[in-house]
Amino acid sequence: SLSNFCYFQKVIGFGARRVIVPGNFPIGCLPIYLSSFHTNNSAAYDEKHCLKDLNNFAEIHNEVLKASINVLKKEYPYVDIVYGDYYNAYLWLLSHAKRLRFDRNSLQKACCGSGSGPYNFDPRKMCGVEGVSACPNPDKYISWDGIHSTQRAYKYIAGYLLRAVLPQMRMFHL
Repeated sequence: SLSNFCYFQKVIGFGARRVIVPGNFPIGCLPIYLSSFHTNNSAAYDEKHCLKDLNNFAEIHNEVLKASINVLKKEYPYVDIVYGDYYNAYLWLLSHAKRLRFDRNSLQKACCGSGSGPYNFDPRKMCGVEGVSACPNPDKYISWDGIHSTQRAYKYIAGYLLRAVLPQMRMFHL
């Protein structure tokens, strides 16, 4: 429903002429969900070791979002409304992690956390909690705390998004 887009309509009402609507990440690849829904059933995981069902859910969400964006584009033809494909940006990062010099044994581990479990994620022992040590080498990790990416990972995600989004935008002269 377009009622979910009231924020974008407000931004457009304030005069925005370029709007990027971010999609969802492949949530089945994030340590928070990998640890919460961990299973010994290998069929539940894809070739990137992500949970298939959660990624399918994120893909469905993103498809509905893109359809809604198309409706908004018809309502506001003078505004560039572009989908920000976080899903494929993150998958690209996972696929190129070795070449980008991320630690291939830590691609789905939280950098900062409890140090327990295969994903180094425990919601009771996250970054900032007393007794939890800070990550000594965040540049080797994609995930900072199991939920958010590291600064270096976001740098590559942003580059991917800019390469995808900028060609879709009309450049206006002010």
